[in-house]
Amino acid sequence: MSNTITTTDFNFPNQKSVYRGKVREVYNINNELLVMVATDRLSAFDVVLPKGIPYKGQILNQIATKFMELTEDIVPNWLIATPDPNVAVGYLCEPFKVEMVIRGYLSGHAAREYALGKREICGVKMPDYLKENDKFPEAIITPTTKADNGEHDADISREDILSKGIVSEEDYLVLEKFTRDLFQRGTEIAASRGLILVDTKYEFGKTKEGVIVLIDEIHTPDSSRYFYAEGYQERQNKGEEQKQLSKEFVRRWLIENGFQGLEGQQIPNMTDEYIETVSERYIELYENILGEKFVKADISNIDERIEKNVLEYLANR
Repeated sequence: MSNTITTTDFNFPNQKSVYRGKVREVYNINNELLVMVATDRLSAFDVVLPKGIPYKGQILNQIATKFMELTEDIVPNWLIATPDPNVAVGYLCEPFKVEMVIRGYLSGHAAREYALGKREICGVKMPDYLKENDKFPEAIITPTTKADNGEHDADISREDILSKGIVSEEDYLVLEKFTRDLFQRGTEIAASRGLILVDTKYEFGKTKEGVIVLIDEIHTPDSSRYFYAEGYQERQNKGEEQKQLSKEFVRRWLIENGFQGLEGQQIPNMTDEYIETVSERYIELYENILGEKFVKADISNIDERIEKNVLEYLANR
C-alpha cells in the first residue's frame, strides 16, 4: 500500500506558503492562486489515521470538482482548473470563519443531540415527534465555527455569528441563500442517482474583488451523508438502520475496535487487506454519487506526477 500520497513537500515557482489540513495541502502561489492537493490521508474523529487509502485523494478531488461544475450556474466558486487528478487550482480567497452545515434529516450530530432530549440546535428548533433519520419538515442550517487545525468545530447560532461580528448580516444572508440553493441542487442530483442527500457542509470565501464564492470540497462522502433512496421508508417504518453512502463505515469500524479519538485510546492496526476494502468502498462511493465509472490514475509515482502536471500548468497560464 505504498502507492499513496500522505504528505507533500513541493516548492512551486512564486510559492508563498503552504497550509496543511486534515486531508488537503494548499499551496499559495504569489498571493493570487491556491494549488490544493488532495492527499490519500483518512481522518475520523478529528484524527488523521496512520495509513493512506489508495485513490482516495483522486476520488475526493474529482467528486468536488465535478459538483463545482454542476453548480456554477447557481453559485460562483473558486475553481479555475484541475491539472492533475489529485489537484484543484483556484483563486486565493479570504475564507469565512464559519462552515455552513445544512441538514435535511435528523441524522449524525443532530440525532445525537436530539437523543439527549435537546430540541434546539444552533438556535434552530426541532419538532418533538421525530425519530432518527426522519426527514425534517424543511432543511435546517446549523453552522459551526471554523476551528484551527487540530481543534474541534463547535455549533454556533445565526444570532451569535451576527452579534459577535464573525460574519456581517449582509454577507450571512448571501451564505444562507447559497447554502439552500446548493443543497437543493445536490438533492436533485442525488435523487437522479437513487440517493438521498441527508446533510452536508459548505465553505465560502471572498475573492480579492469582494465576491462571495464556494471554496473547498462539495458533496463528497467526507463532507456529506447519503442514504440509498430505495427502501428508505421501509427501513424507517421498521426502525432499521439506513443504508449509508459516506465514510461512516470507517467510523463504525474504529468504534468496534475501541477507538473514538478519546485520550488514551489507540488507533487500531489497519492491515493492508482492510485498507484495500476502504479503497474499494471509496470507489463505490464515487461511482454511485457521480453515476460514472471511476478511472484509476497512474499511482506508480504520485508525487512526481503531481509536480510535473502542476509545473506545466503554472508555466502555461
